[in-house]
Amino acid sequence: MDIETKSDALTGSFDIVDRQEAQDAALAALRSDVEEVKGRLDKVSRAAARPMLGGAASVSGPEMKGFVDGYLRNGRETELKSLSGVVAADGGYAVPQEIDTMIARRLVEISPIRAVANVVQTGSADFRRLISTGGTASGWVSETGARPETASPKLAEIAPPTGELYANPSATQAMLDDAAFDLEGWLANEIATEFARAEGAAFINGTGINQPMGFLSATRSIASDAARAFGSLQFIGSGNSNGFDSAPEAKLIDLVCQMKAPLRQGAVWVMNSTTLASVRKFKTADGAFLWQPGMIDGQPDRLLGYPVIEAEDMPDVAASNCPIAFGNFKAGYLIAERRQTTILRDPYTNKPFVQFYATRRIGGQVMDSDAIKLLKIEA
Repeated sequence: MDIETKSDALTGSFDIVDRQEAQDAALAALRSDVEEVKGRLDKVSRAAARPMLGGAASVSGPEMKGFVDGYLRNGRETELKSLSGVVAADGGYAVPQEIDTMIARRLVEISPIRAVANVVQTGSADFRRLISTGGTASGWVSETGARPETASPKLAEIAPPTGELYANPSATQAMLDDAAFDLEGWLANEIATEFARAEGAAFINGTGINQPMGFLSATRSIASDAARAFGSLQFIGSGNSNGFDSAPEAKLIDLVCQMKAPLRQGAVWVMNSTTLASVRKFKTADGAFLWQPGMIDGQPDRLLGYPVIEAEDMPDVAASNCPIAFGNFKAGYLIAERRQTTILRDPYTNKPFVQFYATRRIGGQVMDSDAIKLLKIEA
């Protein structure tokens, strides 16, 4: 009897262990099911939060929908008026963030100098910046030696000339009444294309009178960086009064090496397609082309290892012209703009067309004249 009793107790203990293991397995399976459900819920929530692609989601939010459907399509003047620095109300309406972002993105894609220059957003037309031109001195002293006063830094102020850039695309009222017509996409594309064409020319050849001062309009000098006046650009002659000399690759190498080494990081070539056709034929003494096409889709072509930017507003190869520029435009050229675009809807001037008068204030000027070098066609 005693042995039977001990055997029953031992068997019961094994039953407890089996039940515990079964319970642990059930809990593990439940945890796995819970984690799977949580994963599915996370995917659903992320999908719901992800913005839709395509034109269907372009009109989003009450501000955007009210501006497009209310003001642009039907002319209901219920939006907040934008203010001008000259007149209390300029009759325009502030463009919502979505359309303004579309315009800015398109400008960068089209305008070659904007894509490589230093762009700052301003709240007013009067933008100024102080530039250090050097002058701060330093010296070596002993542990207990006197510390004489150092020279004060030299500063120069730049105030980029600004002007109001405008575009005036037109559409018929029938187009605006068509709900399938992508009004905001069409309007942003039309405005940005015209803005990019006009500002691209001004950033290169602008006079500075009611428009940006182009970098080719800056004073030019053959003096080196240490001897040249602040704001003037250094140029190198091509060696031929009407074009390139017999060794044009040497002039291009000189142009690169005239720039300080830190500024070469991020430097690019700027020229138009006609000049580019000539440059692509340049060879070294051993017959190798200076031109290096981009090996990967989207990678820029290179000249002497530096990217090439095509800007059709650069001058052609001709006497006294500067058809090639080499520079770090992030450091060398400043674009100051009032970000917000304003639009005035005008259904009266050119019936049956509705005109959209869009304006934006933009300025530009050479910021660091050491960062841009020019090749001039001269003997």
